[in-house]
Amino acid sequence: MGKPTGFMEFERVSEGYAPVEQRLKDYREFVAHLSDSEAKQQGARCMDCGIPFCNNGCPVNNIIPDWNDLVYRGNWKQALDVLHSTNNFPEVTGRICPAPCEAACTLNINNEAVGIKSIEHAIIDKAGENGWVLPQPAKKKTGKKVAVVGSGPAGLAAAQQLARAGHAVTVFEKNSRIGGLMRYGIPDFKLDKRLIDWRMAQLAAEGVEFRSNTFVGKDVPAKYIANDAKTTISPKELQKKFDAVILAGGAEQPRDLPVPGRELKGVHYALEFLIPQNKEVAGDGKNSISVAGKHVLVIGGGDTGSDCVGTSNRHGAASVTQIEVMPRAPEQENGPLTWPYWPLKLRTSSSHEEGCARDWAIATKEFVGESGVLKSVKAVRVEFKDGKMSEVAGSEFEIKADFVFLAMGFTNPLTQVLDAFGVEKDARGNAKASTDGDKCYQTNVKKVFAAGDMRRGQSLVVWAIREGRQAARAVDEYLMGSSVLPR
Repeated sequence: MGKPTGFMEFERVSEGYAPVEQRLKDYREFVAHLSDSEAKQQGARCMDCGIPFCNNGCPVNNIIPDWNDLVYRGNWKQALDVLHSTNNFPEVTGRICPAPCEAACTLNINNEAVGIKSIEHAIIDKAGENGWVLPQPAKKKTGKKVAVVGSGPAGLAAAQQLARAGHAVTVFEKNSRIGGLMRYGIPDFKLDKRLIDWRMAQLAAEGVEFRSNTFVGKDVPAKYIANDAKTTISPKELQKKFDAVILAGGAEQPRDLPVPGRELKGVHYALEFLIPQNKEVAGDGKNSISVAGKHVLVIGGGDTGSDCVGTSNRHGAASVTQIEVMPRAPEQENGPLTWPYWPLKLRTSSSHEEGCARDWAIATKEFVGESGVLKSVKAVRVEFKDGKMSEVAGSEFEIKADFVFLAMGFTNPLTQVLDAFGVEKDARGNAKASTDGDKCYQTNVKKVFAAGDMRRGQSLVVWAIREGRQAARAVDEYLMGSSVLPR
């Protein structure tokens, strides 16, 4: 633990943000990690709580009390080792994870949680600044070859673990750059893509081979799915050349809103806006969608919607409005009632603070246009009674909108990939595979495994990392009969 009385002496300290007017000028990260003294103070707040609920609240089961204590005592290198023992990419989770660990912090019952995420951020940034993150190549090669389809957090975590176990790993990615939805779905102002390149260099030095612009499957994905592939490889060819295959693509099938006017110019899925913007920032071509001086409506209240808000503000939109069908959540959760679970409460992101009108309990009725171009959106207020939603009589209204971005979540991974392999799917369209037992993460197809969004559907980056690591162990056991990789 940190300081025995630290939680009584010190308040939670949040990371610093650049001023709004400054950060809206570009797509750079604007969150500054804690100073050494601030991180030490936050580590001191970690309680001797007996059962570290934060550890179980975290999907990758980070050993949080240990590295909190090490940071408090100034043992940063040891803290890095403990952090890396469960998490391959803390530079990502320390920036974009919603921190379910903090919701589960014992101090969060009646106080503000330990700043766990900010400490994680400080550890990995200090490690990067000091050159502590080095390749860990396997001392002995197994002669086995593994293909990983998809280069998001699940795929890269699996690839790194398997390479360290001595297997020859090749990662296949349909887009021009590695990183999956980490690179293309998350704006640079939340996650600097140089961090992905930095970690890729480590993986490459550990023996991982990357094959971008390569689609694994049979049918070309629908137009709204990012796909830069110049080469197509059939599942049969992959199964013939490799001893095991892990399907680790993201859940890219967006949820649609099939109301009248859906075909109007100006109505887009969120990723049709976000992916080209990330490519533009990377120098890979201009975003065909510009909302400069336009009225933007974002439908959907999650992280993807927030990303559309932040990106629209950086374009210089005339106005940005975000609506969602669910009622407004309470400002503050009932800690003693909800702890240690993820609470329902109003969450305001840095993008919202940059400028956004928000409204709740609203259903979209129609997209209205002139000459095929969107002009406004007809909506109605709704209420929920006995678990059922109904429209409020006489509450119809109209929202001026030149662009609408649909950010209502994602339903399932690419069916083209799963169908090409002949993988059995569950009721939600994900690859069917269990996470426990002798054949965990194995699909119905011989030597084909599935992990991350491909298996569980849309989820958090920490769940993807967890499943990638566990799938890697399952593959190692499958190939070698046993495994020393952590689960």
